Amino acid sequence: MSARFYADMALLSGSSVSLPAQAARHVQVLRLQPGDAILLFNGQDHGEAGSEGEFEATVQRMGRSEVQVSIGAYTATRREAGRAVHLALGMPANERMDWLVEKATELGVASIQPLISERSVLRLKGERADKKLAHWRGVAMAACEQCGRNRLPLIHEVMNLADWLKSSADAAPAGARLLLSLQPGTRPLAQAVANNGALTFLSGPEGGLSPAEEAAALARGFAPVTLGPRVLRAETAPLACLSLLSLSAPT
Repeated sequence: MSARFYADMALLSGSSVSLPAQAARHVQVLRLQPGDAILLFNGQDHGEAGSEGEFEATVQRMGRSEVQVSIGAYTATRREAGRAVHLALGMPANERMDWLVEKATELGVASIQPLISERSVLRLKGERADKKLAHWRGVAMAACEQCGRNRLPLIHEVMNLADWLKSSADAAPAGARLLLSLQPGTRPLAQAVANNGALTFLSGPEGGLSPAEEAAALARGFAPVTLGPRVLRAETAPLACLSLLSLSAPT
């Protein structure tokens, strides 16, 4: 299979373009040569009805920092999940957030909202938050290139959980809102996702959400659900939800 690259630019069959800097660097790292075939996607709809897909392309010229390619045929290829699943999560620390973003992208997440909560180990703001956000978007882009997705998930700017909940009526996507909780009396996840509508999952960082934070989420319309009797890590629980939904939802 030809190497795939994300190109944040207009793509048109029959045209010749210079690849964006990051895609050009990847082509050079792979030591591709003029005449080699690649695939390009830009996350945009194409065609009269709108469709997601990818373009065949051929490397024409390799410069020191520039790669020129000719754009070939477009193929509509649907690889998105059957339903939109949004994650709002207390960021796990260290490299676990990178791993979560990568695997959630592979499993088809529509968007990720990084949150700072009472028990968060990872606390970001200002320039450090901006750099992390750019890094996570790069992780998601690379995951799309690898797994075949033609749409990048939306990764929002870091917010405090309390602020996000206050604005959740407007900020959270439409559809059911579910809170991953260890409290007794919660419904099993499989029962709560019986329909095929959009979903937003709220989950905590290491140590989970505090009782006050859970109460605030419930007051904002989140319904508590459980993944079972075992306590999963902060980066594992959201991925377990996505895995269940990717196996059960129609494509």
